[in-house]
Amino acid sequence: MGCTRRLEGNSPDGCRRGILLYIPQEVVYQAGVMSPDPEPPQPQPPSSPIVPATSGDGKLLIVALRCGRLANRLALFANLIAFAEEHGHRVINFTFHSYAALFEATRRDVFCRYPAATRPSWLDAIPGVGGAIRKTRIFYHAVRGLSVLNEKLPVFGNKMVTLREGPGHQLVILLETPEIQARIAEAKVVFVYGFIFRAPAAMQRHAEKIRAYFQPIEKHGRASRQAVDCMRQSADVVVGVHIRRGDYIGWARGKYFFPVSQYAAWMRELAEQFPGRKVSFLVCSNEPRTAQEFTGLSVGFAAGSPVEDLYALAGCDYVVGPVSSFTQWASFYGGKPLLHLRDSKDRIEREKFRVSYLEEVPH
Repeated sequence: MGCTRRLEGNSPDGCRRGILLYIPQEVVYQAGVMSPDPEPPQPQPPSSPIVPATSGDGKLLIVALRCGRLANRLALFANLIAFAEEHGHRVINFTFHSYAALFEATRRDVFCRYPAATRPSWLDAIPGVGGAIRKTRIFYHAVRGLSVLNEKLPVFGNKMVTLREGPGHQLVILLETPEIQARIAEAKVVFVYGFIFRAPAAMQRHAEKIRAYFQPIEKHGRASRQAVDCMRQSADVVVGVHIRRGDYIGWARGKYFFPVSQYAAWMRELAEQFPGRKVSFLVCSNEPRTAQEFTGLSVGFAAGSPVEDLYALAGCDYVVGPVSSFTQWASFYGGKPLLHLRDSKDRIEREKFRVSYLEEVPH
C-alpha cells in the first residue's frame, strides 16, 4: 500500500505565540510546555465557575468570523458546541462551509447546525441553491455584517449580543465565567466574533458527543484508518509526527520552524523510551518527505487529503509536533496524548504527553 502524501496544515495566526494553558480553579494562563502526566489518564473536568442555564433559556449562537483553516475552525466550533450542550443552546456556523462536505453531520446542512439536523436543510433540497450559498459565502458575509452592525446600532437591545475578541493581548475568553453568562443572560441571539472563545470544562464533559458530531465521511475515515493500519502491521507503538514547515518559516518569526534533522533526533529520543517494543512513526508534513531523512527509524507517510492526515494522526498512540491546532485536534479527537515542541532544545519525555481538550490557544 502506498503511503506518501503531502499535508496542507492549518494556517497560523500571526498574532499569537506559544501555547496558553488553562489552569483549573484559577483563570490563569501561562506559556510553557504541557504539564507532566506519567500515564496520561482521562483528565477530570476543571472546576471553572459555571452558571447553569435556566429553563427555556436556550440561545442561538452564531459564529460570525472565519478564523484560519480546518483545525482552527474545528477547535472554535467544538468549544461552542460544548458550551451549547452544557446550557441547552443551539449553534449555526456558516464559517464552516469550506469544510462542511468532509463531515457526516454538516455535509447536507447549509446551516452547519448543532444539534445536528436529522435531514437535509430545505435550501439543500433545492437543486443548486445550497451549493451557490456555500460558494458565494453570502450567508457568512451577511452574518458578519450584522454582528458588527449590532455592536454599533443595538436596535434589539440585550436580546441580540455580539461577543467580540477584543484588541490587545487578551489570551482566552472563557465562555463559562459568570461575567460572560451575565452579558448574554437576556440574549436570544449571540454572535461569536473571534477565535479565542473556549469552554474547557464543558469540552471534557461532552467530548464524546463532539467527537461523534465531527465524524468524517466514510471515504476520509477509511483512508485515515488504513494509513495507521499500514504502520501497525509491524509496530507495537505508532507515533504520529506533524512536521510543520512551509508557512511556519514566517509564523512566530520562525520560532517553530525546526529542521527535519531535529525531528529525526526527537523521534529517536522517543523510540528509546519504549524498551523492548517496536516503535514506528507516521509522518505528516506540508512538504514532501523521504525515508532517507529518518535513518534508523521505522517511518511511514500519511496518504491522504488534509482531513485524512488529521484523522490519521488521531488514530496513532501518541502525537507530537510544533505548536499547532492541527495536532491539538488530532489529540482531542483520538483521545491520544500530545506533546507540543516549542524549542529546538526541548527534550522528548513520555511523561510530558497529555490529551488535549482544545483549551489551549496556539500562540
